[in-house]
Amino acid sequence: MTLRLTDAEADALRTRAELEGRSMQDVARQAVREYIEQRSRAELIDGVLDAALPRYAEALARLAK
Repeated sequence: MTLRLTDAEADALRTRAELEGRSMQDVARQAVREYIEQRSRAELIDGVLDAALPRYAEALARLAK
């Protein structure tokens, strides 16, 4: 896989990697892992809410009054 970054993105990644004493690749790979984990968690929560909200719609409507 090839990752193409703008000059500004590459500079920011290089700076972050240097500050952390890590390679640019390590920092980028961690960012990808965190992105996937965050999205997966959000999709799970959305699925649970989609399933549960209709069940409680009447009660929620009453509380909103």
